[in-house]
Amino acid sequence: MNCNDELIIKCIGKISLEFPELDQLKLRRILEEAFYGYDVLSKETALVASDIEEKIQIYLAVKKLDGLSRKTLDSYELNLMSFANFIRKPIATVTTMDIRMYLAVRCKNLKGTTTNTHISTLKSFFGWLSNEEYIPKDPTKKIKHTKEPKRLRHALTEEEIELLRQACKTDREKALIEFLVSSGARLSEVIGVNKDKINWYEMSLNVIGKGNKERKIYFSIKAKILLQKYLSARKDECPALFVTGKYPHQRMGSRSVEREINNIAIRAGFDKSIYPHLFRHSFATHKLNSGMPLVILQKLMGHDSPETTLVYSEISEENIKHEYKKFQ
Repeated sequence: MNCNDELIIKCIGKISLEFPELDQLKLRRILEEAFYGYDVLSKETALVASDIEEKIQIYLAVKKLDGLSRKTLDSYELNLMSFANFIRKPIATVTTMDIRMYLAVRCKNLKGTTTNTHISTLKSFFGWLSNEEYIPKDPTKKIKHTKEPKRLRHALTEEEIELLRQACKTDREKALIEFLVSSGARLSEVIGVNKDKINWYEMSLNVIGKGNKERKIYFSIKAKILLQKYLSARKDECPALFVTGKYPHQRMGSRSVEREINNIAIRAGFDKSIYPHLFRHSFATHKLNSGMPLVILQKLMGHDSPETTLVYSEISEENIKHEYKKFQ
């Protein structure tokens, strides 16, 4: 006897106790028609059906131990819980078609980069489930990433950087812009810096980057002068290199830095988006075009692969033409 039949019989029994005059055969036919097309699960089976969420929590706990950042873990959890809410079945029975149907619905109006983020998250999750033998096989193996249009990111020119410098009003703005321009640091690294960790003689400091990896970055003499001027004017006890302007002075967050950069760009008269990560991209481009070896730039950027560094850089047409003529 399946669960549907069992439930129908139980319903007839309960209803008949309250309404003995009802025709039980007629009642059964009505209930069978009502339940047609539905699969009813017993309480024990229903618990198994929700094991996707349980496995997600185990997976996230493992990834946390692997050193993934809180931001990355939150992104994984958001995407995976979206999948868990869409697919209500035991994790071991999820098929490639289930995943394709989910992606078709969830990513219908999303950009290619966002869709690929969802695909990468699912591939990582199901790959881990397969390796840990929670599932018999990985249903994402046949899922391919979508093709993304390749568009060049345009780095800030020296003239644009100078316009941003001139639009700065406060000591904090001047120090922030120069530090971003000369260090190539990620936004998360900038807001995580403590002032007592800076080696002023060497003009360097260690930052914690992606994957909880530590590396050394450097900044220019101009950045050193502006940073020291900004710090000497501060009266707070906050250990952060950059703090909020109002009391109580606290470490600046990502949003605060983004707003600061945006306000400077508006004052400078820019009609395009200026954001913190653009300075990192511009740093890589200018260093590469100035002749810095790729392996050194890769080290400064904190990339595991030189291919990643090249994505952040933009070789100038002038350099391409010069190198072409050298080998004619």
